[in-house]
Amino acid sequence: MPDTPTAPVILGNEPGSFPRSVLAERHPAIIQQVRDAFPYGPGQHRALDALLKNCTEGTIEPLPADAPDHDRWAAWGTDTYAGQSWYDVPWLWSESYFYRQLLDAVGYFGPGAWQGIDPFRPAKRAELDAPETDEELTALDELEAKPPEERANSLLHGSLWGNRADLGFRLSGVGAGGGAGSGADPAESQAPVPALVADGSELLWSLLPGTGTLCLVADNAGRELIPDLLLLTHLLDQRRIERAVLHIKPHPYYVSDATTADVVDALHRLVGAPGAAATYGRRLWSAMADGRLTVRAHPFSCAPLPYAEMPADLRAEFAAAALTIVKGDLNYRRLVGDCRWAPTTPFADVTAYFPGPVAALRTLKSDVITGLDARTESALVAAEGQRWRTGGTHALIQVRGVSSAPAV
Repeated sequence: MPDTPTAPVILGNEPGSFPRSVLAERHPAIIQQVRDAFPYGPGQHRALDALLKNCTEGTIEPLPADAPDHDRWAAWGTDTYAGQSWYDVPWLWSESYFYRQLLDAVGYFGPGAWQGIDPFRPAKRAELDAPETDEELTALDELEAKPPEERANSLLHGSLWGNRADLGFRLSGVGAGGGAGSGADPAESQAPVPALVADGSELLWSLLPGTGTLCLVADNAGRELIPDLLLLTHLLDQRRIERAVLHIKPHPYYVSDATTADVVDALHRLVGAPGAAATYGRRLWSAMADGRLTVRAHPFSCAPLPYAEMPADLRAEFAAAALTIVKGDLNYRRLVGDCRWAPTTPFADVTAYFPGPVAALRTLKSDVITGLDARTESALVAAEGQRWRTGGTHALIQVRGVSSAPAV
């Protein structure tokens, strides 16, 4: 066995870096977005003002002793990082703690009239109700006439690209020659480097022989969650899996992260749509009613830690799955570790700890990357400098099929 690779953990204190821009610019903008989304009272506005000053100029403060998750966050790092600058602790941790403090500022954890009110719900609903969502759902009508393998490839790419899901539904580039992973945008052939920088879809399909459970660790709500639900429906209907478990967040997290309420909204959006979309929605509803599809909201889904530190019950659940699909950029950072890996570091090596077969479906929106071949990395750098890492214009499907982790 090769030694487990290591790399420096990403912090937010490097001038001009992407993580620093998130902490210094994006987080204040999110505070303003939340402030504008609801008619909050003076108490919430004062708390938001205090959070803005603290997260940009101050140091990390522990949660109040009576906070419902005080002990959990103490174990996750507040006791370690209290008193330090937000910029000097691991970026994954400081980002996550920012959202926990934002929820506290708007009264999400109560008690009070704003308890349980998702501060990001207006933005989620606007995206779900957008005309672009109608267009993507209408594309399902044409997709239904295609062979099951072609539909599967198209739905996989829809799930991969999330709110660019129309790329996954463009049938002219899907299934050409019946090959897995051929759902890329036809325009890519004119690009210096492909939009899909790593494609392990053939191995992914081989891990779904028709038995066992698929765990899908979801990322965002709205137009990104719907393709995930469509993919699960297809896999259940075609008996590629016996059961699916959809892992979502137990409470609002990063701006768009999916919660149970967002799953319900997406289901209603499907059932209320015309054509094939409604059929998918009814099948999903039935699958939830009979237990073939379950929704899981484990507290660790909102942890500021890599999945290498997952608790024993979650490890056992993933170990029992035929495959775990980890969706999105944040979950990728947690899967491989939010570190400055050399891009050619093997994906299988950095996920060797994972207790079962695992696949990452991710659009690139942060610096972390593993598993590229040297030629692809060179082409990306030559064409785009380092912009390819964070611009959301490239994606990957990476799979490690055999666990090398110790048995649970």
